[in-house]
Amino acid sequence: MQLSLTSWSLRACSLHEAAGIARALGIGGLDLGYFYGPALDKAALLADPDGMAETVRALGVHVPSFYHLFGDSLSDRNLADPRHRDRNIADFRKAVQFCARAEIDTIFVLPGVCNPGQGRAQALEESARSLNALVPIALEAGVTPTIEAHVHSFLETPALVEELLGRVEGLRLTLDYAHFVCLGYRQVEIDPLARHAAHVHLRQARPGALQAKGHEGTINIEAQLATLRDAGFKGHLALEYVHQDYMATLHDDVLTETIRMRDQVRGWLA
Repeated sequence: MQLSLTSWSLRACSLHEAAGIARALGIGGLDLGYFYGPALDKAALLADPDGMAETVRALGVHVPSFYHLFGDSLSDRNLADPRHRDRNIADFRKAVQFCARAEIDTIFVLPGVCNPGQGRAQALEESARSLNALVPIALEAGVTPTIEAHVHSFLETPALVEELLGRVEGLRLTLDYAHFVCLGYRQVEIDPLARHAAHVHLRQARPGALQAKGHEGTINIEAQLATLRDAGFKGHLALEYVHQDYMATLHDDVLTETIRMRDQVRGWLA
């Protein structure tokens, strides 16, 4: 297992500054997406995936994961809305082309939300249809396709995650325990998902709080790391402390908590 840093943790930095901070902290990777100061320009990437890949390769830091958002929000053009399927597939081809050229191991997307008229069952059905069209595109290019179950999606229980994965051959997880812990799930109820993980987001959380300071969270990080190891996980652990309006994650010193989590993981791995 290796460490990476999510670029959206460093919202006031440029892309080059974020890469520099990852190197300065001795963290071997930098996850990228379309967010804040270190954002990749989505329009530019979709217009010229190979050109954007060259820009990223020039950063001189390994990128283990790329977060592709289809629309402009969690609900816009989400995968459970069939009206956008063709357009999403076309954009995903470009995003995968970028990942393959930039030597990015995994791409992750969000599963979708309960759209008007949908419950969880209907949203899952439509999301599975979308993902069954997307996953082969990534696999053919040698990129591992993943989803992240998250608060406010239709995919808010470990059981639903297992059901969706069972309907989409080749789909893996970007696994973030915090989203389940926030909703009240016990760590042992989340652990079975470790066998599906291709990438991991790592931060502390507690029931009712998606993000918590290291000494205030309830996740047993050492037990989580052991669960991942025993499940055969050999990917990247992305440190994902953030400063965002989403789920009130505005109140932590991102750099301090990132370093504390880095050191905790290093101590266990050693």
